[in-house]
Amino acid sequence: MLRIVSFTFNAFSENTYLLIDEATRATAIVDPGAYSAAEQRTLREYIEREQLDVKYLLNTHAHIDHVLGNAFVLRQYPGLPFLLHALDLPTLRAVATYAGPYGFAAYEPAEPTGELTAGQVIRLGESELAVRFAPGHAPGHVVFYDAAGGQLIGGDVLFKSSIGRTDLPGGDHATLIASIKSQLLTLPDATVVHPGHGPATTIGAERRSNPFLT
Repeated sequence: MLRIVSFTFNAFSENTYLLIDEATRATAIVDPGAYSAAEQRTLREYIEREQLDVKYLLNTHAHIDHVLGNAFVLRQYPGLPFLLHALDLPTLRAVATYAGPYGFAAYEPAEPTGELTAGQVIRLGESELAVRFAPGHAPGHVVFYDAAGGQLIGGDVLFKSSIGRTDLPGGDHATLIASIKSQLLTLPDATVVHPGHGPATTIGAERRSNPFLT
């Protein structure tokens, strides 16, 4: 069984996730937004206290609020595979050009060691995550689907009663809606969506009442 633990970090109130295989403690860190020393300490101490075996660093996409802690994570776990969809590499590399004006002068860039692709399966101990390609908010946005647990790490695609913004570089409203319809609304209604900001929701709830989808 895959257990999901969340932390809310940085000025954007971004949700950072630990995906923990309960049987083996194998863990993926998804979208580490830990920027301050206190946030980084919170993340590190939880991992140490729970004796987690960190196997992957994964980014759903590469906007600044989701990548502020990438370099920190890679320092803590040397040699850790860091995976991002190739279409979001330019998004990631652009962060260094605007981090300072956004108030994150201490931002440290980090380069992925591998790619995420549609249909890829990431194994965490006895658990599996299916990678689904869901662009629109960002060109290389992906989501991670835990079919056995009925849960989805959705990044900034779908929120409770809302959807990801599409006015940032590389964003496109029609593409985002198409992604939601083909990659998220095709999942069971009971699927729990853990978004990049705000509270969790379900596919069924958003199918019925999300004003952007009805």
